[in-house]
Amino acid sequence: MNFNLNEAIEVLERTPTTLEFFLSGLSNGWLECNEGEGTWNATEVIEHLIEGEKTNWIPRLEFMLQEGESKPFPPFDRFSHLNDSEKKSIEEKLLEFKTIRMQNIEKLESFIEPELHLELTGSHPEFGVVRVRELIATWVTHDLTHIAQIVRVMAKRYKEDVGPWVEYLGILKK
Repeated sequence: MNFNLNEAIEVLERTPTTLEFFLSGLSNGWLECNEGEGTWNATEVIEHLIEGEKTNWIPRLEFMLQEGESKPFPPFDRFSHLNDSEKKSIEEKLLEFKTIRMQNIEKLESFIEPELHLELTGSHPEFGVVRVRELIATWVTHDLTHIAQIVRVMAKRYKEDVGPWVEYLGILKK
């Protein structure tokens, strides 16, 4: 096993700033490009990350610590952010994400003691029994997945424009 809570927190702390540096001030062409119908652009990914901070990671963790395996924690609607019609700039969304994430890291650090809590279990509505460390590891990997998604989508915007160099750009071959 590679999981280490302190190392997990290192990534969780850096994700908002990484996205802020990468996306702030970009034109809408970059922020709104996607891979086709039913896919997400960078702005929608940030909205999804915000929703996860509000309703997924810490709420599920708290539920697991309170209920154990006695009942499944509520499912997470991965697409609920698409129903939000509130118009905010990317900078406002990134600030909201950063603010909620920092609050959630404080909560995580305040109630998780690695030697006591990481192996505790809860009940996932689809997977059944899951461990606290698995939830936190998934949170970190979820961040990395969406960072990679944003970069891939943006790179594909220029797929037709790079000409023959497409052969050397692995990100464009997927």
